[in-house]
Amino acid sequence: MYIPDPAIVAKDPLLQPLKIKHLTIRNRIMSTSHACGLEEGGMPGDAYQSYHEEKAKGGIGLSMFGGSSNVDIDSPNIFRQLNVGTDEIIPYLQRFSDRMHAQGAALMCQISHLGRRGDPYAADRLPTIGPSVIRETAHRSIPKEMDEHDIARVVKAFAAAALRCKEGGLDGIETHAGGHLIGQFLSPDMNRRADRFGGSLENRCRFVLMVHEAIRKAVGDDFLVGIRLTVDEGPHNSLHLEDCIRICQILKEAGAVDFFNAIYGSMESVPALAKYNMPGMGTPLAPWVEPVGVFRSEVGLPVFHAARIADLASARYAVREGKVDMAGMTRAQIADPHIVVKMASGREEEIRPCVGATHCQSQHRPSCLHNPVTGRELTLKHVIPKSDKPGRRVVVVGGGPGGLEAARVSAARGHDVSIYEAAAEFGGQILVGAHSWRRDLKGIVEWRVAELRRLGVNMHTNAYMNENDIAALSPDVVIMATGGLPMIDVREGEALCTNTWDVLTGQVSLSGDVLVVDGTGRHPAPLAAERAIEMGARVSYISVDAVIAEELTYSERTRWKQLFLKYGIQPVTETRLISVARQDNRLLCKLFCDLSQDVSTRLVDHVVVEHGSVPMSEVYDALRGHSANDGVTDLEALAMAAPQPVPPAPGFTLHRIGDAVASRNIHSAMLEALRICSTL
Repeated sequence: MYIPDPAIVAKDPLLQPLKIKHLTIRNRIMSTSHACGLEEGGMPGDAYQSYHEEKAKGGIGLSMFGGSSNVDIDSPNIFRQLNVGTDEIIPYLQRFSDRMHAQGAALMCQISHLGRRGDPYAADRLPTIGPSVIRETAHRSIPKEMDEHDIARVVKAFAAAALRCKEGGLDGIETHAGGHLIGQFLSPDMNRRADRFGGSLENRCRFVLMVHEAIRKAVGDDFLVGIRLTVDEGPHNSLHLEDCIRICQILKEAGAVDFFNAIYGSMESVPALAKYNMPGMGTPLAPWVEPVGVFRSEVGLPVFHAARIADLASARYAVREGKVDMAGMTRAQIADPHIVVKMASGREEEIRPCVGATHCQSQHRPSCLHNPVTGRELTLKHVIPKSDKPGRRVVVVGGGPGGLEAARVSAARGHDVSIYEAAAEFGGQILVGAHSWRRDLKGIVEWRVAELRRLGVNMHTNAYMNENDIAALSPDVVIMATGGLPMIDVREGEALCTNTWDVLTGQVSLSGDVLVVDGTGRHPAPLAAERAIEMGARVSYISVDAVIAEELTYSERTRWKQLFLKYGIQPVTETRLISVARQDNRLLCKLFCDLSQDVSTRLVDHVVVEHGSVPMSEVYDALRGHSANDGVTDLEALAMAAPQPVPPAPGFTLHRIGDAVASRNIHSAMLEALRICSTL
């Protein structure tokens, strides 16, 4: 239970209320709209609502949901949006509003028509529409040019959707311009019409004015209406700051909006989206606060903004200096939905930081690399409840992310926890991978180590534990989080190859011609290629996948493509390494192309291979026969985060997690730790 400290609340600019017309928002922190991936048939069901309700319990002022919620039939669901184009959604919204308001938070929805950003082959396979026939890059659509009938229909659909939101008990809505239909009319790059909707800036504003006039007529003045739009499309586009300010002044003068939700850049391409709209790890914090501040000083209405405002210092600066009225900490709330209550109660150091890993933008969203509870609120708890049988002796072997999470959760349950790490410091593979633009990954380790100290966990480094050492501790539960060892997996010449871990930890120096072999589509191979370049080597790169970094999110994949272009690395895809042999003090590599079925050779000085890892299981195997459960983890119970079956035999129970089971990612290791240890 977090009790707000009145002295903290009184002086913190983030904790001051904001009044917009009749609505008072309790503080200046919001979650901006996003397609969180929890909808059910286009509806915000229990999982969707619980995901947002946790932020309300955590003290957030405003939650904006429903990223790109569709208003009409030719704006299809292509990335798990909501459907506000049907009355079916109203009872869902009513229940949602009741839950959020009961926790003291305001609730709004983003409504949109994708226009040419849609997909003509999705849903009802209808043609996409737009102001002009110009192909959309990211989603590959070539739209139909809208006629006056299309415009009238879409305007009516926006108004009907807004009214449904009001009938659902929401506090307001925002329309989405940016790269969506409204923004397509505003941008001269996408709008080349010669009629009353094209040409001059005033003509290009006609569609958005019609939309907002119809919305206002439908919902009245006692319902907030805003718009999310760019303040500048960036250096290679046509809409710049002065244009965007004028657009917003036109909207304001018409009484069409109550607030602006400011973004920066264009959505025209995936690289632009990753660089400008939703920048992640490796980019500066709060990169667009200054231009948004200039925009706010000119438009004279409340301005919301979100773009890597991942920490409270950045958010405080933005609000205190008048750059924004509401700080959108969307991904920070995904990492820790209780930011506000922790801050207001003097426990700011306990806030789990967002490291910008962009895992929440993967196809598995809204999962957070740092917080495995997010998106699983129906089965897991953000605040770990105390055990009804505290004081069990829990021994965790391995101090990587899974082991640290197991120790943290077990200690929060009230157990006597000891963690043993064979290396000199905690972190495991995170320490291997936290290089280059991925240095912020260390935040995952640093936060957990701080939490273990706060919880009084017995922490040991340089402590290799064998089965006898563990048994001598008389444990009740043993969690094996020993991780794995790098796997080479080459048919011939494996001993002549180097693994990526040795390169990244500085155990191996590279020079001359280096072949990097990527068999996973994860970060280690491109990181090793970058390290080889830094060492002065010439790098060639092959991948078994169709594209580099295929297992990663689009933002991470884009970053690696950009860096490969910078370094002059031209990857060869759908190719695998068959064998390596010595030839004249060099290494002869035999390669097989899956596309052509041809075998080729390449002569290099070093071969660096990334094929994931194999579990370090020796100690686990030795302990199994001494454990009460033979080291077996019940998978049904694990998946449901239910208590593991009570074994019939006496003795300690034994479980292994993360890469000690199979080679996966950070999130998987921590999720297994949480699922097992939250029921101990």
